[in-house]
Amino acid sequence: MSQLFSDTAKNRQIGIALVTVTTLMFATLDTSAKWLVQSVPVLQVVWLRFLFHTILTTAIFMPSMGKQLFSIQNPRLQLLRGVMLAIMTGLNFFALQYLQLAEVGAVQFSVPLLIALISAWFLHEKLDAQRWLAIGLGFVGVLVIIRPGSQGFHPAIFLSIVNAFIYAAFNLMTRRLASSDHPISTQLASAAVPSLVLAPFALWHWQMPEGWLTWSVIVLTGLAGGLGHTASAFAHRYASAAVLGPFLYQQIIYMTLGGWLIFGQMPDSAVVVGACIVVMSGLYLLWREFRLQNSVE
Repeated sequence: MSQLFSDTAKNRQIGIALVTVTTLMFATLDTSAKWLVQSVPVLQVVWLRFLFHTILTTAIFMPSMGKQLFSIQNPRLQLLRGVMLAIMTGLNFFALQYLQLAEVGAVQFSVPLLIALISAWFLHEKLDAQRWLAIGLGFVGVLVIIRPGSQGFHPAIFLSIVNAFIYAAFNLMTRRLASSDHPISTQLASAAVPSLVLAPFALWHWQMPEGWLTWSVIVLTGLAGGLGHTASAFAHRYASAAVLGPFLYQQIIYMTLGGWLIFGQMPDSAVVVGACIVVMSGLYLLWREFRLQNSVE
């Protein structure tokens, strides 16, 4: 295991490859979800996404991991994390009913800014003037995307903003659990909790999905979600967040491409400009983090 955590060129390359898989899977998940929520109730799509995630993760890893797959050291945190993921996914899928994939993706990339903000406020980490400026500019970019008061504004964007705040806290919790629980066990718990919590609500207003294509896309959401979270967990075992961070932003390319190919939607200039501001601010924060890590070492 020591080689797995060593900072070598090979391990960094493996980590980058895994985070590329992560971005592809999450873009596939959002594209599939946007297609599904046009005809299937959102809550049902969310539940089925986690149900198939749970089934596929168990089927794939149970033969090799056995009982270890269900070994959890922090059940309370895992329960809270699972509930947070259910809320995040619901907010995201509701927003996708009304917003373009590129809009949702652009707002999601404010998460590194929010993590820095939460770390400063609640974890008392000191930020210098340059990082505060980057955070401020990043939120200006979010305002450019939102366009409050303009014709391009849609209230559903606030669902994406709330989702980004929860996702930032979710990421901090994931880092804490990484030191005690196996990443695959964490991914199973994060899918199983929403599957159990949402089951009564989804089944109460059940609407049978029609046709093999709809069922295939539903299974795809579970597969893409499971692979995405698993690849992300393993990526951080090969490389640091500072190394992997810049490669997460490629997801906006895949989401824009999915929006164009599947829905014939292209982001307007406000979304493009705002996304560029948010991405550049996030990249600057990651660069500063990388420099600080190197100076400490």
